[in-house]
Amino acid sequence: MFLNNKTAPHLLTLILMSGMSVMSMSVFLPSLPSMTEFFKTDYALMQLSISLYLACTAIVQLVAGPLSDYFGRRRVVLSALIILIFATIGCYLSKSIETFLFFRILQASIATLMVISKAIVRDMASPEKAASMLGYVTMGMSVAPMIAPSIGGLFETYYNWQATFLFVIILSFGLFLLCWFDLGETNKEKNKSLREQVSEYPILFASRRFWGYAFAAAFSTGTFFAFLGGAPFVGSKVFNLSPATMGVLFGLPALGFFGGNFLTGKFSMRIGIDRMILLGTIAQIFGMGMSLIISILGFGTAFTFFGFCIFIGIGNGLTLANSTAGMLSIRPSVAGTASGIGGAIQIGGGSALATLAGFLLSNSEGAYALQIIMFLSALMGFICILYVMRRTKVVMSNDKEV
Repeated sequence: MFLNNKTAPHLLTLILMSGMSVMSMSVFLPSLPSMTEFFKTDYALMQLSISLYLACTAIVQLVAGPLSDYFGRRRVVLSALIILIFATIGCYLSKSIETFLFFRILQASIATLMVISKAIVRDMASPEKAASMLGYVTMGMSVAPMIAPSIGGLFETYYNWQATFLFVIILSFGLFLLCWFDLGETNKEKNKSLREQVSEYPILFASRRFWGYAFAAAFSTGTFFAFLGGAPFVGSKVFNLSPATMGVLFGLPALGFFGGNFLTGKFSMRIGIDRMILLGTIAQIFGMGMSLIISILGFGTAFTFFGFCIFIGIGNGLTLANSTAGMLSIRPSVAGTASGIGGAIQIGGGSALATLAGFLLSNSEGAYALQIIMFLSALMGFICILYVMRRTKVVMSNDKEV
């Protein structure tokens, strides 16, 4: 029932929870060049607002999962939103890069919602149905990164970067009210002691399939995080695009993500989660490979670079919900922990790739470095899911999780 905090949350609430965690990551990207000038710093230091945020997001996910298993989903979500509101106010008022980065790090608390929204779905559904449901949730969630850079670009063009953070403050407060009135507790095992929870961790950690799913998702999302770290530089310095134009083009991977998640929701129960992940990694390899080849041949433009990045989104749409369902199915009683660890691996790897992309691009004149990073990340995701499929055959033949 909608707006009843004694029952499981409405699908719309889960979509907005997940969407907010993504929006806060990407909404200000078109403003990075002007923020670099405002704070009188260089792009490499300003880019830390992405890589440090991602690194702290990884840590938050490690903590948020177990906390939600113990205290319950509702309490942890509401606490994270309060921190986000105050951190965003701090970003809005910042006058120095040091102050901004401090509050930007605190904004990473919103990653809690990314973890817990997935755990809530697993609380409510079986693995196969969870993959389908997560597909629809993340399909709706994909609207956020699709429109967030465009909104940020418009604020930057007609106002300033502070207007973007004021927008996030208003949205955060609205989401807090929605969760207060609609988010009921779904973790029925939250009364387990931490000792009891920890006793189940070795079974989870011993599963090779768990780590295979986690790293398949990490390398798949790594293509997107490398894009986040390097695309602002490529757009502004290599292709000389305006903030408004960059905002629109940044939405192309999210458009692909929308389509990929639609396919996940439609076909995961029929095709199976492993084969859906495999198809997602193949889509990314194709897109990044074609983008790199066209650039090497000398035909690369802003539209070919950003256009082929649609395949990043399609691949993530096919990969993430299915790999998450796979991770959470290994040990459902510690779904929050599994979601947190998997998310931490994804975001931690993404942070490293975003930092690497920013560093390499600051010392190059083209987009080649970024394209190579995204291609190799997609290739590694393909290798990981092949390993999972091989291990699944072993598990089924032995009737034992290894």
